[in-house]
Amino acid sequence: MPEIVHKKIGEILVGKGLISSQQLEEVLEEQRLTGDKLGDMLIRKGWISRQDFERCLTIQTGIVKFDLSSYLIEPDIIKLVPEDFARNYKLIPVFMIENNLTVAMVDPANVFIADTLQRMTKLNVEPVLAEELDIKKAHDQYYGGMGGLEEIVASIDKDKLAEKEKLGEEAPIVKIVNYLVIQAVQLKASDIHIEPEAKLLNIRYRIDGILQHRPSLPKELAPAIISRFKIIAGLDIAEKRLPQDGRILIKMGNKEIDFRVSTCPTVYGENVVLRILDKSNLVVGLESLGFSLRELHLFRELLNSPYGIILVTGPTGSGKTTTLYSALQILNKDDVNIMTVEDPVEYQFSGIRQVQVNPKAGLTFAATLRSFLRQDPNIIMVGEIRDLETAEIAVQAALTGHLVLSSLHTNDAPTAFTRLVDMGVEPFLVSSSLLCVLAQRLVRKVCEKCKEFYTPSNEVLKSLGLEGKIGQGVEFIRGRGCNICNKTGYKERRGIFELLKVTPPIGEAVLKNASADEIRNLAIKEGMITLRQAAIDKLLSGVTTTEEVIRVTLESK
Repeated sequence: MPEIVHKKIGEILVGKGLISSQQLEEVLEEQRLTGDKLGDMLIRKGWISRQDFERCLTIQTGIVKFDLSSYLIEPDIIKLVPEDFARNYKLIPVFMIENNLTVAMVDPANVFIADTLQRMTKLNVEPVLAEELDIKKAHDQYYGGMGGLEEIVASIDKDKLAEKEKLGEEAPIVKIVNYLVIQAVQLKASDIHIEPEAKLLNIRYRIDGILQHRPSLPKELAPAIISRFKIIAGLDIAEKRLPQDGRILIKMGNKEIDFRVSTCPTVYGENVVLRILDKSNLVVGLESLGFSLRELHLFRELLNSPYGIILVTGPTGSGKTTTLYSALQILNKDDVNIMTVEDPVEYQFSGIRQVQVNPKAGLTFAATLRSFLRQDPNIIMVGEIRDLETAEIAVQAALTGHLVLSSLHTNDAPTAFTRLVDMGVEPFLVSSSLLCVLAQRLVRKVCEKCKEFYTPSNEVLKSLGLEGKIGQGVEFIRGRGCNICNKTGYKERRGIFELLKVTPPIGEAVLKNASADEIRNLAIKEGMITLRQAAIDKLLSGVTTTEEVIRVTLESK
């Protein structure tokens, strides 16, 4: 906490040795005639620096200095304070939590301004100290044109783009980038795609697993916009021939959002993709993921095993990390030592030792996993098994008394066994170390606000293998499309799961190098629900649509 001292600012400046008593008396005498602010007068005379004055102001008020450069301010927050008032009193609203509005100010100790703001906004105003230059930059970035993308673009004189604008440093370009990022976060997108084409700059967001087009931008703005993304991601703006990877950490309101930035040169210019890691959107808890009661009970039972490997499989974006985190939440107890190696660490747990890989420094999955074995863990989570070395160490850990959780990229559960064998793991090690394989996908939920019932045709029932298996007059649901779901008919997603427990017959089949089809047929005989059947169950219970069942489980019949 900052030191709070009930003294006048002049006394603090003298006490710190920044000015003399004589200088203070001289400037106070002038102030009686001019009415200017004490700090401005001292800085103008060159007796103190603005940084020294702000440090003393912090001591006097107990108000911590605020770094505006690391924040993105949402348009709804900006609208709370008129531009003229903000510029005149050198302040800007930053974020609101419940009924409390945080406002960055040059003079946070000014009670008159705070009281005026409270009457204006009808909110509790919490002033924080910020650099005057940062506040001026924020005014230029956020006021005038944050209402819509078309308005911002229209304000740019494309024929007279200055060199600075080409580097993405001018206010209109900064506004466009801020707008794209803020809108993507508000729509709960997982990715932003910035795609140069022959005559325009294409913008797409991945929402609920599906890429959706946003309004395109003029092609001539592409270099400046791409440069802006590269600047804030710490990338080399001069390097346009090679792919680059970077990271942006941005604060919006009371949450931090991590962006992983990737650039790739194409024939029309550099393509930029931002993966959004918004921890506030992460729903952790097995009960909320979409498990059926049978699968939930069986998976919880397997999590209580003292050793062995539990594999979660599926393509990128199928929710594997969320499932692993939900499992860790159950296992995280005081009497166990849990260690994880991830790329990246998306969610931080208290009481769990988490490591993020750093291949450039030699901190790979395999190297970290090897060191874990000397750290006396009970449970190990490996973000992904990518190579033979990592797979072999995971197997070794499982066979020496550790519970190992990890993920693998396969289309279904039976294929995981053959994938490990193809990597080079001996079949007898696979069959003796694996406890289960959980394959999963995410299906989009029908929007609750615009859902409607309809009777499916015989052709639809036949395509799903349901003809003659369900009663006459059965009704399915679909979304008409509304403003809540962005006209898609879907809102949010739920998991579907294919849980294959390694029983003695399954283990014997793996030992004999059985194919994935043979393992699948055997597992179905033992009661395994396939991904296709799990999706159909979601359809029949009114969660999703026939289109989603076919789209998501096309390869898992």
